[in-house]
Amino acid sequence: SWAVIPSPTYPTKPCGRPITRTSSPSPHSAQLPIAGVRFPSRSRLAAGAPPFLLPPVAATMDGVVSQILEQQVLSVAKAVEDKLDEEIAALERLDPDDIEALRERRILQMRRAAERRAKWRALGHGEYSEVPEKEFFAAAKASERLVCHFYRDNWPCKVLDKHLLILAKQHVETRFIKVHAEKAPFLTEKLRIAVLPTLAIVKNAKVEDYVVGFDELGGKDDFSTEDLEERLARSEIIFLDGEGPSNPSKHAAATKRSVRQSDTGNSSDSD
Repeated sequence: SWAVIPSPTYPTKPCGRPITRTSSPSPHSAQLPIAGVRFPSRSRLAAGAPPFLLPPVAATMDGVVSQILEQQVLSVAKAVEDKLDEEIAALERLDPDDIEALRERRILQMRRAAERRAKWRALGHGEYSEVPEKEFFAAAKASERLVCHFYRDNWPCKVLDKHLLILAKQHVETRFIKVHAEKAPFLTEKLRIAVLPTLAIVKNAKVEDYVVGFDELGGKDDFSTEDLEERLARSEIIFLDGEGPSNPSKHAAATKRSVRQSDTGNSSDSD
């Protein structure tokens, strides 16, 4: 026999009518608030709008990033402005005697710099020239800083010639010369020059460092003049400001050899 199951009863409203359940909520039914979700109005729903809209997260992030960048720019500008204000205040505190003393000091510095440059040019600085073997020692004694290119007639040496010609004009504080290795057997043997091209870096008549081949310049012949300039600056044989030391960096310890010492001395980096 079939059993009769009574239909479920539902709670009633105050008027006594039962509350019926629906399979899906009506668009016009009450909507509970959800954080971060914005519901459209009934008129927009009737026009076919989506039931809810998500917050514009990407636009919010762009606004935050823009605010951070704006604050950083303002802080940097404020720091620059404060620095300028300090310098202006320092100038305003100077009396006429201080200004005259600064002017005289600057004139003296310019005069000494001009005399120093004239002396360098008289010694052959500012040019890239070839010297015979017998003149190498005199050149090393006359100039405090000297870069000597030991070369032969081949392509790698011609590449190095091109860069040294540019650096010789830019760095008047250092003399740049070249010596034909095959025509200077005594000098190449004394300085242990075994690979061509080789740059001998001479300071105060002593060979302090070597640049052998292109290994320290990328290993290829397409290196730039700036690459060679940076390598020479690490040996403190040239200065990036062209006149004096400018943040000299510590270079690798190199064997120091006097250009007049005997062959029994320390060997060079080109051994």
